[in-house]
Amino acid sequence: MEQSERLGFVLEGGAMRGLYTAGVLDVFLENGIRADGVIGVSAGTIHGVSYVSGQHGRSIRYYEKYRRDKRFMGLYPLLTTGDIVDKTFCYEEIPWRLDPFDNDAFVKAGIPFYVTCTNVETGRPEYIRLTDFQGTDAMEYLRAGASMPLVSRIVEVGGKKLLDGGVADSIPLAAFRRMGYGKNIVVLTRAAGYRKRPASLLPFRLVYRQYPALVQAMARRHERYNRELQDVECGAADGSVLLLRPSRDLAVSRTEHSVKKLRQLYELGRSDTLARLGEIKRFCSG
Repeated sequence: MEQSERLGFVLEGGAMRGLYTAGVLDVFLENGIRADGVIGVSAGTIHGVSYVSGQHGRSIRYYEKYRRDKRFMGLYPLLTTGDIVDKTFCYEEIPWRLDPFDNDAFVKAGIPFYVTCTNVETGRPEYIRLTDFQGTDAMEYLRAGASMPLVSRIVEVGGKKLLDGGVADSIPLAAFRRMGYGKNIVVLTRAAGYRKRPASLLPFRLVYRQYPALVQAMARRHERYNRELQDVECGAADGSVLLLRPSRDLAVSRTEHSVKKLRQLYELGRSDTLARLGEIKRFCSG
């Protein structure tokens, strides 16, 4: 297959807003829509691994079951562990015991899968391919890529210090194109018209004073995000990108507690995808 024909999925993050992506990916699984490669950011990687392993419905199932558990996300794990998400509960108990991740199916699928992380010492993105979650550092890389700044400890793995990939590259379409994926389905978690505004840098300067490159990356994040968003929209206009994003704003926050709203967002991802299913299939086969 020529590189221009390789189909990539580019999955934006957004913490709880990622349930939109979970809905999109479940419709893809139902209809046999297969990527040649997947790259995700933060929540995009969390839901992307279940797509690659073929575990339809897994994301919404365990979010509905465990979102109200105080260990899942919130003040309790932040105060008791230093992370807004409890590492043991979310990256050990859930995937290996409570709602098992099918690692064998993930490996067998053979779909190149990349997690985007931010290197806190360089301020630059790292695109790390994950091939097997057993006996490797893959789960730690996955956790690193979803570890939100200020409310998560820096994850040290593979000789690097890493945090949420969204700081350095929120929509890694250009990165995937450089890897040879000429046509891409990009799944965003914000509705049309959204543009990122500058962040308040004072807390970053205080918490990450040892990592000035990370602070600089955060200072430029809104500019980079908005350029990447424009690139995605240009790709959608010229036909090299198929863009999926919420058709309406359900006002779901990054740390949303309402399971009802999370289900509504998941169903919106499903309905938006089903409404364009013919277009999606033509894009994938064209």
